[in-house]
Amino acid sequence: MNIPLTRKRVTLNDIAELSGVSKTTVSMILNGQADQFRIKPETCEKVKAVAKECGYRVNASAKALKMQRTNVVGLVIPDLTNYGFAFKAKRLEKLCRENGLLLVVACSDDNPAQEKLAIDRLLDRQIDLLITAPTHQDPKYYKSIMKHTPVVQIDRYVPQLDLCYVISQDTQKIAEVVSKVAMDYQLSEYFYFGGQLSLSPSLSRLVGFQQGLKQANLPEQSGWILHKNYQPEAGYEMLQDVVAQLGRLPQAIFTASYTILEGVLRYLTEHKQMDKLLNRELHLATFDDHDLLNALPFHIHSIKQNHQQIADEVFTTLRQKLQGKFPENCVVECEIVWRD
Repeated sequence: MNIPLTRKRVTLNDIAELSGVSKTTVSMILNGQADQFRIKPETCEKVKAVAKECGYRVNASAKALKMQRTNVVGLVIPDLTNYGFAFKAKRLEKLCRENGLLLVVACSDDNPAQEKLAIDRLLDRQIDLLITAPTHQDPKYYKSIMKHTPVVQIDRYVPQLDLCYVISQDTQKIAEVVSKVAMDYQLSEYFYFGGQLSLSPSLSRLVGFQQGLKQANLPEQSGWILHKNYQPEAGYEMLQDVVAQLGRLPQAIFTASYTILEGVLRYLTEHKQMDKLLNRELHLATFDDHDLLNALPFHIHSIKQNHQQIADEVFTTLRQKLQGKFPENCVVECEIVWRD
């Protein structure tokens, strides 16, 4: 058999010519309709062998056009290196793969323009559904997408938008941690380092922090609450600003994410202040958790998200969406990890 040594895509016509049968017969065989049309087994074996040797692949775009479905789901997350988002992306990819779907992952870098670009490229691929951790706060942007593509929000949601989401219940757990630490150590000050205030988790986590102060009867003071973004550099810079303001380290800090905590720890390391954690002159607590916190010689309380349950709930939601159903929003409980 002489197979053309070209780089052009192999077509049904090529397979038919090499097999000595019609294009229609090749199409029936490769689309699993051989039994239906009573095609001889030896013909099927010959066509499939030729197709395999030629490296023939079904034209996904043509098939999607015919079926009106691509079986491709798009996921846009803020940070591919963020442990929580990476875990959820991995779990979603596995669930999609096991159920005949392809998950395509893109990164927004928490930048609205980058998120829009990522979404546009996914929509160009005719995805069946979009999952995103939104950075835009204008509901009109997402409403324009919803007209033709179902959307599910993960970890965040846009207010005043009738669009289903799966998020963590963070407010109550944060309040519990903040109030307990403040009362146990009789704090007279407590600082909060958060991400972009425009994002829904930033607002709910700040509310939890403020509730915790009230429960501990610790009146909030000007300058205790700082916001930048969820990158480690932001944690470093916020602590640097507080030290410049106070002339010393604060008594306690609550960080709104593990990534912000990373920046705080880097500042303490570079400025040789880690001993303040060991002797408990400085108290740290954070939203998000990582196993590395269990290996440290000092104690950092954390609030652990159930990343697997979030991913599972998102997958359940997307399946319902693809079936034309209207799933309800889902709020997943968190767990406090006390390290005393």
